Amino acid sequence: MKASWKKGLSVFALTSLILAGCGSNDSASKKESAATGTETKEKASGGVVRIAMATEVDNLDPYLSASTDSSSMMDNVFDGLLDTNEKGELISNLAEDYTVSEDGLTYTFKLKEGVKFHDDSDFTAEDVVYSYSKLAGLTTGEPMSSKFAGVGSVEAKGDFEVVVTLKERDSSFLARNIVAIVPSDYEEQSKTPIGAGPFKFKEYKAGQQLVLEKNEAYYLEGKTPKVDEVQFKIMPDAESSILAMQAGEIDVLPGISEQGLQQLGDSVEVVSGPQNMVQLMALNNSFEPLNDLRVRQAINYAIDKDTIIKTVAEGKATKLGSNFSPAMDYYFEDGLQDYYKTDIEKAKQLLAEAGFEKGFDLQLTVPSDYQFHVDTAQMLANQLKEININVEIEPIEFSTWLERVYTNAEYESTVISFTGKLDPYEVVGRFVSDYPKNFIKFNYTELDNVIDKALKETDEKVKANLYKEAQRILTEQAASVFIMDPDRSIAMANGLTGFKMYPVQKYNLEDLEFTE
Repeated sequence: MKASWKKGLSVFALTSLILAGCGSNDSASKKESAATGTETKEKASGGVVRIAMATEVDNLDPYLSASTDSSSMMDNVFDGLLDTNEKGELISNLAEDYTVSEDGLTYTFKLKEGVKFHDDSDFTAEDVVYSYSKLAGLTTGEPMSSKFAGVGSVEAKGDFEVVVTLKERDSSFLARNIVAIVPSDYEEQSKTPIGAGPFKFKEYKAGQQLVLEKNEAYYLEGKTPKVDEVQFKIMPDAESSILAMQAGEIDVLPGISEQGLQQLGDSVEVVSGPQNMVQLMALNNSFEPLNDLRVRQAINYAIDKDTIIKTVAEGKATKLGSNFSPAMDYYFEDGLQDYYKTDIEKAKQLLAEAGFEKGFDLQLTVPSDYQFHVDTAQMLANQLKEININVEIEPIEFSTWLERVYTNAEYESTVISFTGKLDPYEVVGRFVSDYPKNFIKFNYTELDNVIDKALKETDEKVKANLYKEAQRILTEQAASVFIMDPDRSIAMANGLTGFKMYPVQKYNLEDLEFTE
């Protein structure tokens, strides 16, 4: 069965994001030109783009990094067999084309020829075999990524053809081929990363900056970067970033608040839109009393999401009711956002039924690097006081959060965001009982069965209905408190164009360009 780039993946177009314009017509036009790069001003090649980043790089190796910010920075160094465009469609990258067998188990990729890695070595099928074998643990027996645990074999059929065979049908596998391909037998990615992307690694100074330089030999026609260098400046303090932008020391400020935009005024261009992200108060379902459905439901009834959105997100967010954003409209189950309409008396009743009429103490761990989550945590604590749940907020650095919460599930509750993905399994599959990173410790056989069916289903309509059922289960079982998908705004210095919005966090640095 030949898989067409356009027809076979048309469903992903349904995940496209709508840019949110505001202000006068002139302003809207300005913002659109910033997003699409369609302005008529003459362009100036070269230059250095400086981007403020709130978090530190957790690892330069794409297979060891767990941070979304780190991955979005290093995505410009590495390319995968496939990529995504701003509509959420899968497009060709290192793979020229692909076919899928009738039984859905065998994927054959035809690779692009003439591609060079940054060390000037040739890209061949051997590199794909090495990369996928490493991810799937085919040589070690321990997969580096649970997403590739279902890969049974990877074989090179000549220098430019690779055959990947799955152990069982997995309808989400195709979207996973955006993962980085690394050169075979190179083991220094954490120190000096080498990929085939549009930018080369130049320098990393912990706590200061990550510097990438233009790859003059980039293989994609028309996609050779227009700027010479990109400097990611590590600036965890939001106010300092704004002041730096005012002083002309920063060119791009991602995730800026509405207040920050007002402070910068007309000195910046703005691109904004939904993130396809789920911010949630994650509840450790293995912790007593959160292992009681009534307690989790009581917490949900006590939370006023509208007030949180109005206060923390300044009204620029979409209220959610499950672990899914309407940015992925085709798979989205509408109507769950008000399933737990704020009802303090109902919450108190449920707590009493569970034996906690007088409430209990709850620790809320929050990554201190993300002020948005810290502010949300403070509001959650205030709201839960009304049902006698005494919340102790524990701020910790994100690196510590990754180890304690994400890896070891040593926590009671936390505030975090699940970033957007291109496949619905990667969104709701986090709650499958045997998912290695199910730090929420949700264990519900019915959900496992529904998602298992969805993974084996090839009919897109049936698959979508199964994922909608999974969302309903997460809501009804109050797996956590699903709060919002906050809009994301990116401020760019006047004269810099080309930044686009994607259904995943992605920095398309190769499209950035200065005007004269």
